[in-house]
Amino acid sequence: MAKSTPVRQSMHVKTGDTVQVITGKDKGKVGTVSRIFPKASKVIVDGVNVQTKHQKPQNEGEAGQIITREAPIHSSNVMLYSEKQKTVSRVCYTIQDGKKVRMLKKTGEILD
Repeated sequence: MAKSTPVRQSMHVKTGDTVQVITGKDKGKVGTVSRIFPKASKVIVDGVNVQTKHQKPQNEGEAGQIITREAPIHSSNVMLYSEKQKTVSRVCYTIQDGKKVRMLKKTGEILD
């Protein structure tokens, strides 16, 4: 069986959106989306899912170090967050001035 290439999924979040984690070990944390991976349907959120890596010294006389980085989480585990209302909401699409814009369903706040 040949493996097929992953299909690009349409995502409800974009880079720069403020989101809140709704499930998992970081539930309740709020951050901004720094990168998205549409083929894997994953996002990287600042300050969420932080992993540490212990790195050995590369040269003699150099000290080892501990590196922290954010790992990707699935996009279904985050919801868009409204800074004004301090609440999470689903996204809907509306037409405004002849353009398709994203809007938070619960608050009516325009994202784009």
